[in-house]
Amino acid sequence: MFNNILSDMIENNFNVETRPCHIPTRGSDPLFTRRILAVDDEPTSRLLLEEHLSQNGYNPITASDGAEALNILAEQQIDLIVTDLFMPGISGIELIDRVRKQHGSIPIILITGKGSIESAVAGMRAGAYDFLEKPYNPENLRCTIQRALDYRHLVVENEQIKCLLNEQYSFQSIVTVNLAMKKVLELAKRVVAAPDTTIAIYGESGCGKEVLARAIHVSGKGLPAAFVAVNCAAIPEHLLESELFGHVRGAFTGADSEREGKFSLARGGTILLDEIGDMPLPLQAKLLRVIQERVFEKIGSNTPISVNCRIIVATNRNLAELVAAGRFREDLYYRISVFPLSLPPLRERKDDIPPLCEFLLDKLRQHLGKHLPGISQEAMESILAYHWPGNVRELRNCLERAAILTDGELIRSSHLGFASSLSDVATDVALDDTSYILTLPPDNLSLDALTDQILAITLDRCNGNKSKAAKLLRIGRKAFYRS
Repeated sequence: MFNNILSDMIENNFNVETRPCHIPTRGSDPLFTRRILAVDDEPTSRLLLEEHLSQNGYNPITASDGAEALNILAEQQIDLIVTDLFMPGISGIELIDRVRKQHGSIPIILITGKGSIESAVAGMRAGAYDFLEKPYNPENLRCTIQRALDYRHLVVENEQIKCLLNEQYSFQSIVTVNLAMKKVLELAKRVVAAPDTTIAIYGESGCGKEVLARAIHVSGKGLPAAFVAVNCAAIPEHLLESELFGHVRGAFTGADSEREGKFSLARGGTILLDEIGDMPLPLQAKLLRVIQERVFEKIGSNTPISVNCRIIVATNRNLAELVAAGRFREDLYYRISVFPLSLPPLRERKDDIPPLCEFLLDKLRQHLGKHLPGISQEAMESILAYHWPGNVRELRNCLERAAILTDGELIRSSHLGFASSLSDVATDVALDDTSYILTLPPDNLSLDALTDQILAITLDRCNGNKSKAAKLLRIGRKAFYRS
């Protein structure tokens, strides 16, 4: 799972540190040396508790009251606390409250006298892990301590995973020096505080739409809540509704059991509807209701279910054009465009290419376990001159190929997959790009005049190479000799 996540992040220009995720284990990490603080104001009870802890292989440290216990906690690493409930000065419940505020998630076990169940319950509400009644069974104490230490291990493990994900998915982990890209990130940071606002992310394939969505999710304190991504173009039309909203048993042929949809799975987190422009029109109407009313029903059910997640949509298509063509609902278009974010393609932020290359090479050094000194000047010039229709994903693939081919020397143009046909590819992409301008003549507006202008533009972009220009236009070379 983490390998797939890391691959996606590298492809989408995520600045990820691939340090190994170290999860402490008992006996190998200071968190799990089993140093147990025993707190009891009665010397006999304290001595007995110390003896039981020692017999079970723990390292007991004793305190005669709550104040002494707090002093020990300030000076030493403690894995678990066993404390009496009723003590002069700082009581067991007050001790729990102070430990929670000052030392976080250290598990605490209460030892109570008979008839003190109500007080023990109060201690549990204050944050104790469990409680035992006096006189306690030593085996019960051992089992309770072991469960508490296991719980502590899971808490630390979860915190480390959350920390790792925050490092990998935060806004600070996105590599960019480009002003336009930075403006997009600043806008995205502003919408984090509005979880009910639908966000639309526009951009070409490979430029990092899902990466940006994940950064918004993480920054919105979405962990450990789920981030659920749905590719609307990859799921057949007759299955997409069930995939999104779920179904009840018997809703349709083959529905042998009830199923939760993606909106249910994303509860408390974020759902990303990728390639929203490919969603079928009938389903667009249902999505509009979900966004407006924040409710949906499973297929075959009339019971409304509240939507409790952030909704982000993404597309590499021009939705306004789809609306004009009748292939996308106009009301849905305006509803999802409350907060649009447009990611610039890599060819429009070429100042990001050098730092991205260094970042990606660093990841490849770790991934391949290979010495990669860097990129030669002539190779970097070729990289900067290329159009990058596949954006950062294509850049990553190109560098990976070069890293495999090189043998300890600087990456050269010959190592790059596009190097031998750079002008062909760049010209082809440029002609396919709808951003080029075709100027209509003020007079003599005829098909021949327009054809001459297209031929001239193509020939200019091919540096006067008629064979190459003819190939790009899929016409005969003789067309360039017309009078």
